[in-house]
Formats: sequence, structure tokens, C-alpha cells
Amino acid sequence: MTTSQQAPRAETSAPSTPQTPPAPAPLKVAVVLGSNREGRFGPVIAEWLLAEIAERPELSADLVDVAAADLPTSLPQRPSPRINAELAKVSPLLADADAFVVLTPEYNHSFPAALKNLIDWHYGEWHAKPVGFVSYGGISGGLRAVEHLRQVLAELHAVTVRDTVSFANAGSRFDDQGRLLDPSPSVAAAKGMLDQLTWWALTLREGRHKRPYRT
Repeated sequence: MTTSQQAPRAETSAPSTPQTPPAPAPLKVAVVLGSNREGRFGPVIAEWLLAEIAERPELSADLVDVAAADLPTSLPQRPSPRINAELAKVSPLLADADAFVVLTPEYNHSFPAALKNLIDWHYGEWHAKPVGFVSYGGISGGLRAVEHLRQVLAELHAVTVRDTVSFANAGSRFDDQGRLLDPSPSVAAAKGMLDQLTWWALTLREGRHKRPYRT
């Protein structure tokens, strides 16, 4: 009498559950406060801007204040230990940033010398990264300073976003506690600028990771 062998039963596995891709890390935004003039109004606007950025979970902001680092205008080829110590206050924040927002006043139809000096002390930190602008001044609201900055930053391989936030006669736009008297137009302008900045920052961050940027 012979017995027949049963074929081994195929093992079955439970259907795999699709994995949700992890959320991208928040984009690091360096907010560059571009004036070191005594009595400057920039810190009031910077506080407002940082609060607007804090409302967006996809963004994380650091303040880079030109007044925080005493950088010479001579740009030596071999910076001294003192200069390196000053650079250490700002350079790591610029290097780590995925994007920038430059906050600038308008002085004599352009942007401040201290801001130009901070820009000139750095090179690769700006490459293939987006830059948004918040400006303030008299009747022009700092827009002439912004247009000059676009030319400078293009030379450093940065991408400037189209929409800006501008405060004409800025001192009259805020109360004594630093609150906007009529926030709606500025909040809407900030949203548009930050939306564009976020799109470019995500796109360029992915691009830099896949293909290192070469000049």
C-alpha cells in the first residue's frame, strides 16, 4: 500500500501596509536683520516677522543680526582669530540655512553698508538658496534697497523670490508695543512671500542633496 505525499502548503503573508513617508524636516530660515544704525527700527519689524514665521510648522527661524558681529570691511585673506570669533556668531547660521529673509531699511536709495559687508564676507553659504525680502523706509518702503539686493544676490547664485513685504513710513505703522495698527495687508503679503520662499526652499534643498551645486 502506498501513500501519496501532500504538496507543501505555500506560506501566505499578510498584505503589507503602505508606509507613510516621513514628513520633511522643517526648513531653516535665516532672518537677516540688515541695519546696525543706532536707534534702528528693524528689531520691531523683525519681532513681527519671526512671529509670522513661527505660525508655520514647516519653517524654523534664526535671527542673524548684522549688529551682532563686528566684521571689518578690509576682507583679509587670512582672518585673524578675533575676526574668526566674530564670524562664528553668524556664519554657521547662514551655512545651515535652507532659505533667507533679508530685512532691510533703505538708506540713500539703497541698502546699508553693514548688510553689504555681511554678504561680502560669505560666498558658498548663499549658493542655490532662496531669499525673500522685508523692507522698510519712507514713502518708497525700502523697495529701491530690495532691487539693489536682487542684483547682488544673483551674483552669489541665490534665487530671490518675487513677492516682498514693504513698510512705507514704518514708524507710523506700529504702536508703542510693536504691534501693527492694521495687520491684514502685511500679514497677507508675508503669507505670499513665505509661500514662495517655502516652495523654492524645498525644491532647492532636494536639488542640492541630489546634485551638489557647482559654480
